[in-house]
Amino acid sequence: MFKLNFKIAMRNLWKNKVFTFINIGGLAIGMASCLILLLYVAYEMSYDKQFTHHEKTYLAIDNLTANGQITSWPWTPAPMAREIRDKIPGVAYTSHSTFPEKTLISYKHNNFKKQAIYADPSFLKILDYKFIKGNPALALKQVNTVILTETLAKSLFGSEDPINKIIKLGNTENLKVEAVIEDIPINNSIRFDYLLPWALNEKHNPPLKEPNWKSNVCMTLVQLKDNQFFNQVNNQMKGIYKRNRTISSSEAFLHPVSKMHLYDKFENGKSTGGKIDQLRIFLMLAFSILLIACVNFMNLSTARSEKRAKEVGVRKVIGSSRKSLISQFMLESMLLAFIGMLIAFTLLEISLPYFNALLHMELTINYKDWKFWSVLVSLTLLTGFVAGSYPAFYLSSFEPVKVLKGFNTAGNSSLSIRKILVVFQFIFAACLIVCTAVIYQQLNYVRNKPIGYNKAGLIDIFAEGKIRTKSQLLLIKNQLLKSGAVTDVTYFSQSLDDGGNNTSDFSWAGKKPSDIFIFNYRNTGYDFTKTTGAKMLSGRDFSPKYKDSATIIINEAAVKIMGLKNPVGTVIKYANQPLTIIGVMEDFVMESPYKRAEPMAISYNMNEIYTIIARLNPNQNVSNSVNKIDDIIKTMNPDFPVERHFVDESFETKFHNEKLLGILSNWFGGFAIFISCLGLLGLALFMAEQRKREISIRKVLGASNLNIITLLNKDFIKLVAIGNLIAFPVAYLLINNWLASYSFRIAISILPFAIAIGLSLLITILTVSFQSIKVVKSNPADSLKNE
Repeated sequence: MFKLNFKIAMRNLWKNKVFTFINIGGLAIGMASCLILLLYVAYEMSYDKQFTHHEKTYLAIDNLTANGQITSWPWTPAPMAREIRDKIPGVAYTSHSTFPEKTLISYKHNNFKKQAIYADPSFLKILDYKFIKGNPALALKQVNTVILTETLAKSLFGSEDPINKIIKLGNTENLKVEAVIEDIPINNSIRFDYLLPWALNEKHNPPLKEPNWKSNVCMTLVQLKDNQFFNQVNNQMKGIYKRNRTISSSEAFLHPVSKMHLYDKFENGKSTGGKIDQLRIFLMLAFSILLIACVNFMNLSTARSEKRAKEVGVRKVIGSSRKSLISQFMLESMLLAFIGMLIAFTLLEISLPYFNALLHMELTINYKDWKFWSVLVSLTLLTGFVAGSYPAFYLSSFEPVKVLKGFNTAGNSSLSIRKILVVFQFIFAACLIVCTAVIYQQLNYVRNKPIGYNKAGLIDIFAEGKIRTKSQLLLIKNQLLKSGAVTDVTYFSQSLDDGGNNTSDFSWAGKKPSDIFIFNYRNTGYDFTKTTGAKMLSGRDFSPKYKDSATIIINEAAVKIMGLKNPVGTVIKYANQPLTIIGVMEDFVMESPYKRAEPMAISYNMNEIYTIIARLNPNQNVSNSVNKIDDIIKTMNPDFPVERHFVDESFETKFHNEKLLGILSNWFGGFAIFISCLGLLGLALFMAEQRKREISIRKVLGASNLNIITLLNKDFIKLVAIGNLIAFPVAYLLINNWLASYSFRIAISILPFAIAIGLSLLITILTVSFQSIKVVKSNPADSLKNE
């Protein structure tokens, strides 16, 4: 029986090539889109789960109540790890480590600036990286040692055995290579190129040895003996700051390492989501596209109902049961789904390199993974079943006597179901159009919003080695200005768009001792506002005309926090040292462009400068100017590679998630709309088939082609209008909820909804008219000759 049904199915598919091509094309595009999105979601969901005991490994988070709000960050005091290990039961291991930072490492003539982490031996017990060479039991216990990743070891030593070789850190410190580990997977939040002992960090920074609970300087990892201890450990973590520091507004809690990547958003001290929200959108998008493809299959199958009705009638007359007919139609559906999956799989392989380049990822298909094949087979069967279920049960229900006498097979109920399905498609399409338009509006708004300085033409140059002294920094400034490559030069304690370096040590008249306020604290040199284009609202910038050793500049946000009416000239204190405010600067964006500026204070201190900021000469060629800058820095600091970047380019990276959401929504929204067009075509075919006699009579009675095309389009325009009316409130709620997470956001205007209406109508008219023109050009005699 199966063999017979298979032959009939193949014959039907081959006989109706256009119908088969459209059906398979819709299913293939739908399944390929679904697979790519599922592959992306699976990749993101796999973050930080490579370790043996990842499910009971946690990151300590500091909830700091300051500036009238709770701020959560992963920076914690150095003694926290030992305190947890020694005094809280249920803990297996604790570790403290720095966050990754680029540091020069060299061997002979090979010099590289790579990401380094200082960590204690327990770090490798919690995160059990695979050792290629060396003894894991001895790792990170000696002071002047280093552990390299496989790629860095090859870059430094080539084919040589790196073990026990001596390399240099920052061209000053000799380190012995004690081990080589596998490269850190890309889907790992804690990424580095080499590991250094925590004892070496203490050697360079002796204050780290002191039990200082005031300074958050490291990342603390905690691995529990079992997750049954979680509540007990987490509750005791809450008071760990106050037990060790009398005045503290901080509380600590445990956050799963496996959620670092996806759940990185905190509000009022609690995890509220993050990238997981975006993944949920893509997951919904994946299955919605697949569902639209299945809906098209239903529409196209039932559109041919009259042709299949006689076949059903004849087969029932000669003894076929309804069950066997259902099996026949389901087999055809499964066959189409299988062919569609083969094409979808091919499209997936072809498009993966493009999407990897677009998303800056390495999405791959693991052919050895049984989970992949399980998903592939399940998706094919699900698609075949969903797509074929309605046509199978609908077509197999025809009564043989009626259909063989020419009974009109399509009743009002079936037509209504198809209309509902098309309305559903346009609800989804209209929502996508509105949401994508608002995402791009929001992205452009924040990207073009004033940020407090002019980032165009600014270059950050990292200052290290010989050029970190005041005399060398001044010499570089003179050389750069003399070269003509730049017009202005200043200095900063870090890159303009970097966060961190916060303090609560500022005090002023009227501040209560119990109040805690966090300030971004920076150091600079002369000509800061002139170079960056930052605006002074009152007072002055630092200048060689004055003695600025005990002066400070604050921003608008700091003025509001302090409640100062006439800030210029006011004396405040930092760590009990008096400082006079000489200027108030307009707020400018350093961290997130989506949030309001934090209070900031800037001092003049050339001993704490790590970045040279230069403004390119607009009258010079950019490439030539950059080459001149590189040559000057390289000549004055030959032991270090030149590390610089354009400020506007690094600023763009802050929009990565939103750009990604916009790009994927645009691409797969386009696919969904294209597949929806096939659905419209399916219903247009059905309507034309059912109304061909009516159309023929109208033509005989004198109706013009335009009248008939308008008549056929009118019904579909109604469906689109209903779809949009339902979609707009849904889209408004979705996009308003998405915008709610941003401090700076656009007002939802009528424009995205107008775009959705315009595109929906255009797509409908073009798609339906394509089929309608074929109908009106047909000879009415062909339809009426048998009447």
